Amino acid sequence: MLFREIIGLDDVKQSLIQAVNSNHVAHAQLFHGAEGSANLALALAYATYINCENKQADDACGRCPNCNKMSKLAHPDVNYIFPTAGGKSVISENFMPQWRTFVKDTPYGTLSDWLEHIAIKQGNIPAEESRQLIQKLSLKSYEGGYKIAIIWQSEMLNIAAGNALLKVLEEPPEQTLFLLVASSSDKLLTTIISRTQRIAVRNFTDDEIVSYLTQKQDIGPERAKQIAYLSDGNLNHALEIAHKTDDDQHAWFANWMRMCYALNILKLVPMADEFDAKGKEYQKAMLEYGLSIFREIFLYCHGGENLIRLEGDELVFVQKFSNVLNISNLEAITNLLSESHYHIERNGRAKMIFLDISLAIARLMR
Repeated sequence: MLFREIIGLDDVKQSLIQAVNSNHVAHAQLFHGAEGSANLALALAYATYINCENKQADDACGRCPNCNKMSKLAHPDVNYIFPTAGGKSVISENFMPQWRTFVKDTPYGTLSDWLEHIAIKQGNIPAEESRQLIQKLSLKSYEGGYKIAIIWQSEMLNIAAGNALLKVLEEPPEQTLFLLVASSSDKLLTTIISRTQRIAVRNFTDDEIVSYLTQKQDIGPERAKQIAYLSDGNLNHALEIAHKTDDDQHAWFANWMRMCYALNILKLVPMADEFDAKGKEYQKAMLEYGLSIFREIFLYCHGGENLIRLEGDELVFVQKFSNVLNISNLEAITNLLSESHYHIERNGRAKMIFLDISLAIARLMR
């Protein structure tokens, strides 16, 4: 990972680069940001820059042997720790092939994405990880530079692992760096937090997500704007929406609501069949989209027009439907969408869920 591959966040990048060039690299740093932020990506780019043999003013060269090893997550002096099922035989080292694939395909992925990727239900970082890490860091550097430990989802350290890590943070070996990456840093031991330099990683802006989607994913500007609004600064969620829905999402949803308003059963039944034929992720994404649209209608009804980020057909839809719904009906519809999402998540029959919610919404609109 290189800094230039991460969209935006220029101030954080420059601060990290300056720390390296001025030889003020803290031995323990905590990259904390919400799910879907660039906290892991920045830690990886930072480690790449530190190891680069031909540093540029604003990034690693991306071509030297160390950069090539970092791009493959195969640098011998960089150790990766992440949640696994735990236990002496189930530790990060045994999952490195899966980890390399995961980071390459989903550099902004979440803990749940990772656990699904390795097919386990619950993960943690056990004490054995800390013990083995300490042993590795006590050895001589292969390349003669820093030995680096990147601990992703560091809030998943169990008590024993956290205490073992704390000891080495208090008395670190020479030329050793600890880069902790967390989405919920408040769950970390306060004694660990107090021994780290904190790097706050903000959410992406709508413009940054639009830029990423148009440049990297070949998505049209209007669709990218819609996705950016729905993702709320979470790039991982933006990519999920982009891959699991299509360009006609608003048109399909708006038509559904019009059929509910007209109580057109002849159209709602085939729409239910169409909804049922889609995959679960598409169905969930459509309901999430509906939730976001009705939140905007709620804002509009409360005089918050200036807070609405929609435009075009979506804005027109919000304006028109705000005239046929009152506050209590909006709350009821929002609850219905949330409940339907819950049942879809738990493998409920999509066709029946769709018909039930359609009739319930129709009653509320009349």
